[in-house]
Amino acid sequence: MSGVKIAQRKEKCENCTKQCNKKQGEDGANSGPESEEVNGQLIEGPRLLLSSCLSCDGCLSDEETLKISQQNLEEVERVLALNKKCDASKHKVVVASVCPQSLPFFAVQFGLDINEAAHKLCSFLKSIGVKFVFDTTVAAGFSILETQKEFIQRYRRRHHDSQALPMFTSSCPGWIRYAERVLGSVVTPHLCTARSPQQIMGCLVKDYFSEQQKLSPERIYHVVVAPCFDKKLEAVREEFYNSLLETRDVDCVLTSKEIYRLMQKRKISVEELGSVPLDHLQGEGGGVALMRHDGRGSEGFLEHVFKHMAKEVFAVDVQEITYKTLRNRDFQEVTLEKDGETLLQFAAIYGFRNIQTLVHRMKKGRLPYQLVEVLSCPGGCLSGRGQAESEAGGRVDKGLVQQMEEVYVSLPVRLPELNPVLNKLYQDWLHGPDSDQASKLLHTEFKGQSQSNTQPPHMEW
Repeated sequence: MSGVKIAQRKEKCENCTKQCNKKQGEDGANSGPESEEVNGQLIEGPRLLLSSCLSCDGCLSDEETLKISQQNLEEVERVLALNKKCDASKHKVVVASVCPQSLPFFAVQFGLDINEAAHKLCSFLKSIGVKFVFDTTVAAGFSILETQKEFIQRYRRRHHDSQALPMFTSSCPGWIRYAERVLGSVVTPHLCTARSPQQIMGCLVKDYFSEQQKLSPERIYHVVVAPCFDKKLEAVREEFYNSLLETRDVDCVLTSKEIYRLMQKRKISVEELGSVPLDHLQGEGGGVALMRHDGRGSEGFLEHVFKHMAKEVFAVDVQEITYKTLRNRDFQEVTLEKDGETLLQFAAIYGFRNIQTLVHRMKKGRLPYQLVEVLSCPGGCLSGRGQAESEAGGRVDKGLVQQMEEVYVSLPVRLPELNPVLNKLYQDWLHGPDSDQASKLLHTEFKGQSQSNTQPPHMEW
């Protein structure tokens, strides 16, 4: 990197830090001490919250900024408008994939049960020009199964591979960005390599579904509706871009609120929308039966891996998982004991204050867990800022989150290994669960370089 670029980055980071600290001071958001000791040095001034840092574009490259700037309603509306003007042979087939954690938001806003809300949302999306609307639960099932498989492999090599355990879940892009850019090689070897549900859905749409429809992948414009802004960051990662076809697995991520605001902008009421069932990836007739996976408002990686591991390795059938709350509701652990011996110890750790404790304990060699489900949003995916943030003050609307949790748990649970669609796709699309194709399309890798000097010394994370 040239001296000019280094100077520009230094100036940008220092200015960003000052501005964030100033803003937090004005907003009264910083309740921490005015000084703290870091690496033996006393750091003066208020601390910068990592949650604020990750939502800022101060450290993004110009290229990243450009890519993320295209992740908005205006870009989707531009594609839809072009479809109306251009020749049909040049149309982009617009496909929308809706995360299951987004559906409770629409159910609460519409005042309907979750299945009817999904049908109304599908009706709205198709009324504006979306051709197909899918639910991403199948993609999440792939991600869970691959995570289970990888954990067992890591567990079996734990005695001769110091980086095998603990394994950290990797579906949260805010956590991944922080792990790569700040924590570096201390943490990245421990990240599960299974792709997130969003990016597996991208492969399903651009690889499997495009072939079923006899379309070239670049002819499809794939939109994901998600509860979290950080999913936009994930969509623009370079490993999810096909340079040969010049297309991304996910072209645009819109948050639940962005879709809802589009409905308001177009003055479309719920009452005037029809009830249109979601589409099947495999083209079957009839509506999709909405299901969910175990878990507290997220995809339930911890619960599925825990139960699977208990049964497959220790021959213990766990029906119900009991969480033990440690520091707070977002720092919980579960254990499997047999004959007085602790066989498994997992943790669910949400929010960056708890992630701080997690990494600190890991560096000190005092982390007892074999697997940790890590999410950057306190409360998990249902609390994503793309749908749970209150209209006033920028804080999470706890009442809304509670309503969404109640709606979410009303969905029936199905184990991914018992899903016939998944089993069929493993064979028809991936040529078997242990094939090279499965490894290529269902897994990714993370950058392990240390980025420690990108973290201001007084940042609280």
